[in-house]
Amino acid sequence: LFQESEESPGAPGLGWIEGKVVRLPDGVMIPQMGWNSLSIKHRVEIFDGINEGDMFYFVHSYYGQPRDNSVIAATTDHGVELAAAVHKDNLFATQFHPEKSGPKGLRILKNFVRSTIC
Repeated sequence: LFQESEESPGAPGLGWIEGKVVRLPDGVMIPQMGWNSLSIKHRVEIFDGINEGDMFYFVHSYYGQPRDNSVIAATTDHGVELAAAVHKDNLFATQFHPEKSGPKGLRILKNFVRSTIC
């Protein structure tokens, strides 16, 4: 989704969101595998029924760093505050795995389906 990634230097990204994908910082468990809480930065339809502090399942070694923080819908902390969800126009993406995040993850998936049908 981003313009570039440290995961594949020199390969262009899709560029739908200005910024880059970077590796988690030294000194933290890599890959991050586990549950983290969300800090909601702005409400979007897909977060209906999701509350500040709800837990979601993450598995990753890299994360997106948007140039414009206004696209960050939610953050989490894993040695650094990182974008856990981004939203721009009709695009919504998560760093966590909704399909592995129990009832709250299923709620996000239901909200996604509802938003694409309406």
